[in-house]
Amino acid sequence: MALKVAIVGLPNVGKSTLFNALTQTASAQAANYPFCTIEPNTGEVAVPEPRLDALAKIAGSKEIIPARITFVDIAGLVRGASKGEGLGNQFLANIRDCDAVAFVARCFEDGDIVHVEGRIDPISDLEIIEMELMLADLESLEKRVPALEKRAKVGADKESANTLRLANIALALLREGRPARAAKIDADDEKAWHMLQLLTSLPALYVCNVDEASADKGNKYSDLVAERAAKDNAKSVVISAQIESEIALLDSEERTEFLETLGLEEPGLNRLIREAYKLLDLQTYFTVGPKEARAWTIHVGDTGPQAAGVIHTDFEKGYIRAETIAFDDFVKLGGENGAKEAGKMRAEGKDYVVKDGDVMHFRFNV
Repeated sequence: MALKVAIVGLPNVGKSTLFNALTQTASAQAANYPFCTIEPNTGEVAVPEPRLDALAKIAGSKEIIPARITFVDIAGLVRGASKGEGLGNQFLANIRDCDAVAFVARCFEDGDIVHVEGRIDPISDLEIIEMELMLADLESLEKRVPALEKRAKVGADKESANTLRLANIALALLREGRPARAAKIDADDEKAWHMLQLLTSLPALYVCNVDEASADKGNKYSDLVAERAAKDNAKSVVISAQIESEIALLDSEERTEFLETLGLEEPGLNRLIREAYKLLDLQTYFTVGPKEARAWTIHVGDTGPQAAGVIHTDFEKGYIRAETIAFDDFVKLGGENGAKEAGKMRAEGKDYVVKDGDVMHFRFNV
């Protein structure tokens, strides 16, 4: 399952530094001037999953393959981006290809790093970015509606009529100054809603980029963002992008020691990745064997056949059953044989709803 999260924010809030830390590379040019990111940088990041190591150790797996999320570093947006200000709205199109948006807010003071708005106000920063995305959505929909109305009048074009109905729902919200994600969409309409490709319909996560001293508990700025997130029914994460970029270059032992000196139990990036995972309503199941132990990403509520389809479409089409062991049973009983002897291996059919942490082996026929 290909998952992409856009890293969005004003210039000089730490987006590229955060991206570098996420991907453990210096591929995104992090410089102290606006628009240093000219093309969107893309990097794949492993989802932190300690359970995978435990499974691999028990099964003697030669290779460990974690689930992954793709992060896209979008060039800094400014006021008027939807109308071509700054580097223009070309970057807004890059966000449309993503599954979620991580809004980075500057929550630190540093006179050496210029803020494009000339002040430190993370709430205002978020409002500027959100407004530009809403204006872009508003313009996109207003251009499309006349053609939809014409086709819908024919009467037989039910698809256009339905798309028009959903577009009007979004327009009503946008004209009130609210993002499209505030809409309550029925399950039957989700596919058509997604096809509108609205920037503000994407799930959002607020990332508070703080100074080193605030990396463990945040500060007055990140507290404001947390309050805003609570009102928006969203999540916020506190991270020091500069610290995380330093942590990313350390080996495992040095990393642990460095985190302890900062009063942190784990890198903030681990929390960010997990929150992005939760934001997209995702979970993990595992396949384990001597060759490899692998984590697979599926949506919460997916059935056995849908989970099998993530590996290969033939698995879903020819699904017979899934030999399934709960993670805790697999570990407690020493692997597949022990679970089978204890009666903890289950044969699950097509209606089985996969649970997070299931260890699965699919039987199929094509």
